[in-house]
Amino acid sequence: MSDIVKEFNDYRSKMNDKILADNNKIIKRIFNLDTNAYQAGALDVKTKELLGLVASAVLRCDDCIRYHLETAYNEGLSKEEVSEALGIATLVGGTIVIPHLRRAYEYWEALENQND
Repeated sequence: MSDIVKEFNDYRSKMNDKILADNNKIIKRIFNLDTNAYQAGALDVKTKELLGLVASAVLRCDDCIRYHLETAYNEGLSKEEVSEALGIATLVGGTIVIPHLRRAYEYWEALENQND
């Protein structure tokens, strides 16, 4: 199986560089706002990542789900915590979220196995 974690991160980095190279103030401000929104505040980073993950799943954004899964993994969230959040996302989003749930589980597994 291909390394989906590396492929995703390489593609995301390459395309973000291209997007930001256009020097579009609106896009740069959105990127900055996104970065700042997930910083610790009244809510800690782990909680914000779970919120982002749930919203991404309900909105059915696989790239967003992968981003939040990886950040959650790097922040030390457990599979059980992530699974519980994805359960809420599936409840709220309905059965249409299930294909994204499958890919989320696949990506989490890849994160866990990336150093093997």
